[in-house]
Amino acid sequence: MKKMIYGTTNPNKVKDIKAIIAAHKANIEVLSLKDIGFQEEIEENGTTFEENSEIKAIAVKKFCDKNNIDYDIITTDDAGLCVECLNGEPGVYSARYAGAGATQEQCLNKLLNNIERTGDTERKAKFVCVLTSFLKDGSKIVSKGECEGTIAKKIKKLGGLTYSPIFIPNGYEVPMSELPVEEYEKAHNHRDKAFGQLLNKIKIVK
Repeated sequence: MKKMIYGTTNPNKVKDIKAIIAAHKANIEVLSLKDIGFQEEIEENGTTFEENSEIKAIAVKKFCDKNNIDYDIITTDDAGLCVECLNGEPGVYSARYAGAGATQEQCLNKLLNNIERTGDTERKAKFVCVLTSFLKDGSKIVSKGECEGTIAKKIKKLGGLTYSPIFIPNGYEVPMSELPVEEYEKAHNHRDKAFGQLLNKIKIVK
């Protein structure tokens, strides 16, 4: 079994990644940053998902190499929402679009107001996930997944991911926050797509 260190301390994220790996029948053990004792603050000062993902991956790799932590692959991600008529905003600033400490509703209202000002009627958007992975030999692999859809005009049920109350995935008529769990997981698949691409590249399968 190969060992993957996944750059997160979020137990729900780890659970999701383990489910994705199992679905792809990959023979990989997943360890979180908490599992390896990583407590450093990482300054994500990149301007693209690719840059931020790589910044995190490099920091984790340096920590592992410095502390002689064994791994076969280190993987980190950066993800967010990109709205076409806003030239890709909020993008890498998705989590802090309305400022540090802003509520979910404040972020949603800012986005909806900004879209209204453009006069755009198509309201096309996509969730993007970029993975940066380092293998034991130092080689780097970048993988990307996207979930396309449109932005609703009104906020629906709050909770979950910041923009799920207004993001309508292609093939659906309601925002993700209104979908049943199984449909939500099927529609919210940008991270799944990125991992599928990664696993195909590294060929770690049973």
